[in-house]
Amino acid sequence: MGKLNVVVLRYLTRDDFRVLTAVEMGMKNHELVPVSLLSSIASLRHGGVNKVLRELAKHKLVSYERSKAVQGYRLNNGGYDYLALKTFCSREVLISVGNQMGVGKESDIYIVASPEGEQYALKLHRLGRTSFRNLKNKRDYHKHRKNMSWLYLSRLSAMKEFAYMKALYERGFPVPKPVDYNRHAVVMELINGYPLCQVRTLADPPALYNEIMELVVKLANHGLIHGDFNEFNLMLDDQDHVTMIDFPQMVSTTHLNAEWYFDRDVKCIRDFFAKRYNYESELYPTFKDISRSCSLDVEISASGFTKDLERDAALLHPDGPEDEEEEEEEEEDDADERGEGQGEESVDMAEYKQAMRELEGLTVNEPQTDAHIETQEQHGAKEMERREGEQKETSQVSGSDEDKEEQEQEQEKEGEDMLPELVDLSAANKEFIPFRDSESLLHVVEHSRRRTDSEATVGTVGSCSTIPSEVVRQKVRRQLSKQQKAAQRRRLQKGESNLVTKEKRENQVNIQSSLDCATFWG
Repeated sequence: MGKLNVVVLRYLTRDDFRVLTAVEMGMKNHELVPVSLLSSIASLRHGGVNKVLRELAKHKLVSYERSKAVQGYRLNNGGYDYLALKTFCSREVLISVGNQMGVGKESDIYIVASPEGEQYALKLHRLGRTSFRNLKNKRDYHKHRKNMSWLYLSRLSAMKEFAYMKALYERGFPVPKPVDYNRHAVVMELINGYPLCQVRTLADPPALYNEIMELVVKLANHGLIHGDFNEFNLMLDDQDHVTMIDFPQMVSTTHLNAEWYFDRDVKCIRDFFAKRYNYESELYPTFKDISRSCSLDVEISASGFTKDLERDAALLHPDGPEDEEEEEEEEEDDADERGEGQGEESVDMAEYKQAMRELEGLTVNEPQTDAHIETQEQHGAKEMERREGEQKETSQVSGSDEDKEEQEQEQEKEGEDMLPELVDLSAANKEFIPFRDSESLLHVVEHSRRRTDSEATVGTVGSCSTIPSEVVRQKVRRQLSKQQKAAQRRRLQKGESNLVTKEKRENQVNIQSSLDCATFWG
């Protein structure tokens, strides 16, 4: 997983974040996102997606993987961290990142600071560590899905923890004050204390034991069971007051195994006090002692709540700054109804634009649409009409009566050229290409210049056209789309060839270094 290195964050450009967001959007339906899909989602003004991807891969923000069937890019934890941090900076929640102060089986904790100089705790969820990969079987984040990415599970875990923390804080529970969340990151109040597992001596162990047991019962009366209530998730300050942390694994008291989870939490505290402080008490709560007074599990959609208790309560509405719960529901629907084969059509560009607006100073440049093409055609038609009017005014001012007579004669000749016999003859001539030499070409040139060589003739442009304007517009659109597709195809082919060449060179270097080592050792 690696540590959080934010040195490169200040040097990333606008295009880098566009491509990172495109990879994030593509991973909703793809395990490996192809470059063609990234190009269509990012829509960089001057192309260059492959160049940006190479730079991001060099800093280990994305990784390139290739197999016999597919090849593409996937988003790493570093790139996901940068997207969340950039969003926090744009919201003016964070301005700096400090040292790492904690590492857990499913998260990393860092000290951060706000623009006002206030220190917070940043929790980055890291679901999918090698020692904690049985999570998919133990928790119901994914509900009925069979395939999901660890980044998406981390996002769901962070959203649940923010919802739990906000609901508990509003009801007076001793939890850190929630500040903000985005993707897999949660910003909360920095607690000035130590984990209970690091405290060797206590001034009054019985009082602390009673306070902790009352907290367990109070949670259960509100319909919640912590599920991991032990000395590692309890913070103790200088006044020996307890603060509870780590909430993603909370379950409802209506869960099928609720009594087992409750008894396990109580047993963990009893065993710790007996082992560390040599304090054992015969008084401890049981699951039968719970008197439910609030349905907090229904409000925050705790795991295991029943449909009978749902009623009119909304499911998981933590009132986040950007209403990302709607995005999560859309992601669930997309993952259920759409497969990888429909990935290119299933990417929601509106959601991509919304994600880009969260990043400071980033705007989405939409590709040229039919409305833009029609606008350009209208401007071109107006320009042609303006020129025709100027030419007509010039001919009316400078022309004489003799010029008008000659113009009428020329128009009569043009009308004669449009006879049916001549039209049929021209259509028949298209079937073959006659032989032409220099003499015949001179004859054709002289014949074609017979009208325009007259000194008294003034050139005019006819306003009527035999081709309908709709046909012209369709041809212009088709030609522009062909040019755009051809340019995009050339960029993609060039980028793919560069990647293959780079991989071949790396293989040659590895082979040469192996041969040198073999000759050195004899």
